[in-house]
Formats: sequence, C-alpha cells, structure tokens
Amino acid sequence: MDLGREAIAGVERLIRPHVRRTPVVEVEAKDFGLPGEALNFKLELLQHAGSFKARGAFANLLTREVPRAGVVAASGGNHGAAVAYAARKLGVPARIYVPTVASPAKIELIRACGAELVVEGERYADALAAAEKWAAASGAMKIHAFDEPGALLGQGTVGLEWQQQAADLDTLLVAVGGGGLIGGIAAWYGSSIRIVAVEPEAAPTLARALEAGKPVDAPAGGIAADSLAPRRVGELMFPLAKKYVDRVVLVEDQAISAAQKMLWNVLRVVAEPGGAAAFAALLSGIYVPAKDERVGVLLCGGNTTAVNF
Repeated sequence: MDLGREAIAGVERLIRPHVRRTPVVEVEAKDFGLPGEALNFKLELLQHAGSFKARGAFANLLTREVPRAGVVAASGGNHGAAVAYAARKLGVPARIYVPTVASPAKIELIRACGAELVVEGERYADALAAAEKWAAASGAMKIHAFDEPGALLGQGTVGLEWQQQAADLDTLLVAVGGGGLIGGIAAWYGSSIRIVAVEPEAAPTLARALEAGKPVDAPAGGIAADSLAPRRVGELMFPLAKKYVDRVVLVEDQAISAAQKMLWNVLRVVAEPGGAAAFAALLSGIYVPAKDERVGVLLCGGNTTAVNF
C-alpha cells in the first residue's frame, strides 16, 4: 500500500476541483505575548464543511467504487460533516452516525448537508459500532474517519499545500485525534521537518500508543472530545508517527480554551477546541521554540458555536 509523496500528489490532483487551497498567514509571536519569530498559521478551518476532513472524504469517494446504497460514516462531527458535504456534491446517498458528545454546530452542519443523521451512543466508538452494523445490513460503503488509505492520502494534501506555501518552516504543530491528519502530513514531509503532535491530556491516544509500541485504548474525554478523542489511533498512521513524529506534547483543557479565545481576540479566527489545540501547545509554554525556529501551526477545524453573532 503506497502512502508516499507520489500517491499524495496523485490524490491532490484528483480532489483539487473539490477542495479549497486554504491560506496561510504569518503573525508576529509578540502579538500573542510570545517570544520568538513570526508564527505561520495554516487556516484549514476555512476548508469546505469547516475542517481538513473534506480532503479525505473526497479522496475516498473519488478513488473507490461507491455502491447504490451509498456511504456510511461514524464521526464525532467533522468527518460526518465532510462526508455529508462530499456525498451531496457527488450525488451519493449518505448516512452519518454521531455520538451524543458531538457539538450542536456539527450536528446541524451534517443535517444541512442533506445526509441522514443518526445519534448513537456517548462516544465515537459507539457510533462506529452502529455504523458498521448498518454497513453490513445495507451494503453501504464504510468511510472510516482516519484509519484507511483514502483518509491518510487526502489529509496528506494539507502537507503538500503547506510546503508550497511556506517552504522555510522548521517545525509543524499538529493536533491528533485518530491520527489521519498527522499521519498524512508525516507521509508527505517524512524526515524533512520536525513534526510535533499535540493532544489533549484527557485524550492521549498517540502518547499511549507510542508508550505501548502499538495502538492501544486511551481515555477519551475533555473539551475537544468531539474531534480529538477516539478510543485509539489508527493502525495505518502508527508506523508513520513512530518514524516521523518528533514528540507528543499534552495540553490541558484550560490551555485549549485560552488558545481559542486568543485566536479570536488577535486574529478574529474562530477555532473549535480541536482546531485550537496545536496553538495551545505554544501559548501555554508546553512547546517552547528554540531561538530563530520557524514554527507552523495547523488550525484544523472551526465548527463551533463559541462565537454567537
């Protein structure tokens, strides 16, 4: 199974007509009260359906044969919204299972995209079990949120774009839930850049996996539980993380909340908790860049009702 740069570039060409090339913005670190060089933010929260997940959704639908029964997905919210969006654009029936922990903003977005929505269980793992049961009964094609080639290759296009837009970065800070995003980015960059994984303390899936030497169950709670709290990281991403991720840092819920507020106050960017987690590592001092280190921060999701106009 090829998860390398050539495969990612091929998928990028395939999905390009359907996804946004999200912008990057450089902001002085001192604007956030931080020392050091300017920070490079990639605003992937401006992607269709509000997160990077649209890339993997289109990659799956365009590289696999979709049955008449359509597709089914389980999601904390963002993956479901992305699959619903992509399915509507490509004229494919979609059924999405979400747990009760999914945010109202994400549930409403899935409904708005026209998919059939089923709320099942308290956590992602519960929704996944229900989705797999439906797939077996209906013949619908399962689209896993992170643990399959389409997800990794699609999310890897974030890395391809970012390197084109900011070729001089030393370090990337990337949030981790199931690991499809950081796995795809690691597959693109390899050892050419320092990749730092950021996880909530309440959902240390990659940290636990690296300690154990394999994906294992971890706690699945905290403020970002609707996007960064699967039961464990994916089997496909783990070898990539083990080889290319420099380290994992853990951030508290309070730090994530503070990062959300700071992004709004300074940049007028609305990030959901999972989307702000990577920045929380910098803002809280959990990750301290070296002098002259050029840091890129991925803001990966913006589906929240935190700002009410």
